Amino acid sequence: MHRRDVLAAMASLGLTNVIGSRIAQAADEPAIPAIAGPDLNTIPPKFRAPAGSVDTHTHIFGPAAVYPFSPKRPYSPPDAPLEMFRKLHEAIGVERAVIVNATVHGFDNRVVIDAIAQSGGKYKGVANVNNSMSEADLMALDKGGIRACRFAFLKRLGGVGDMKVFRTLVDRVAAIGWHVDIYLEAGTVREFVPILKALPVTYVIDHMGTISAAKGLDDPEFKALLDLQASDDKCWMKITGLERASAGTAPFHDSVPFAKQLIDNAPDRVLWGTDWPHPNVKIMPNDGTLVDLIPLYAPDPAVQRKLLVTNPEKLFKFTPVT
Repeated sequence: MHRRDVLAAMASLGLTNVIGSRIAQAADEPAIPAIAGPDLNTIPPKFRAPAGSVDTHTHIFGPAAVYPFSPKRPYSPPDAPLEMFRKLHEAIGVERAVIVNATVHGFDNRVVIDAIAQSGGKYKGVANVNNSMSEADLMALDKGGIRACRFAFLKRLGGVGDMKVFRTLVDRVAAIGWHVDIYLEAGTVREFVPILKALPVTYVIDHMGTISAAKGLDDPEFKALLDLQASDDKCWMKITGLERASAGTAPFHDSVPFAKQLIDNAPDRVLWGTDWPHPNVKIMPNDGTLVDLIPLYAPDPAVQRKLLVTNPEKLFKFTPVT
């Protein structure tokens, strides 16, 4: 059928205005921004991670042909599939991982569950959940190796949302033994302190509370983060995102003193992770360079073992290495 015949048929059915309006509406919708992928030329780190080390904050994206991205996603990453994920950990000498389901996959947690199933016990996961999920849904995730759920309180990832729903979900996952993962907007630590202290469950703060190295160690937000960490035994901290905190360029040494203070403040409640494949960063880091920061902020081998091995084993319920 020729184009003019198609248009004539549409007109006879009264469809031209409908389709035209839909095209116009689609044109008015903002495009989903694309982001860069990771640096695939991993520099072999000089620091050798202890046996059984766990990368507690990492992601898998797609492949989108198998695990479609959410149509409501805030950004579009290139595929960073399980095969690439495994190569990264082999290159940096890390054996185990916690896969955090990112917002690009919405509430579809299959990409995480399937990777855990293929890991032989080496992976655990952090899911995205909502209140439409039944108790059976949550228990199935738990059986599949999920040990926590994540709440991202960032405007670019959807904002704070309904805090009553947040608290309801926290109560539900607490009942099955999960903790919660908290990603805060920069500059909101003091605002969230009373909310977090009131939680009935262990919570882990992502990316060192999204502090800014440019503001210095005396920044009131960083002081509030240290106080929260010291005063609440439910508070754990992820030593991740040094490239996000940095005011400079690689190797992000200006972020090291912040990481060191957080580790020294509560060495039994800190975790390490790469944040691979580093979505939405201003400067793409090399993961080998990030690994070589570990002995700078955790020079004591006993503390390194807590940070990389025994703390994540305890929180995520990995089988302890011997």
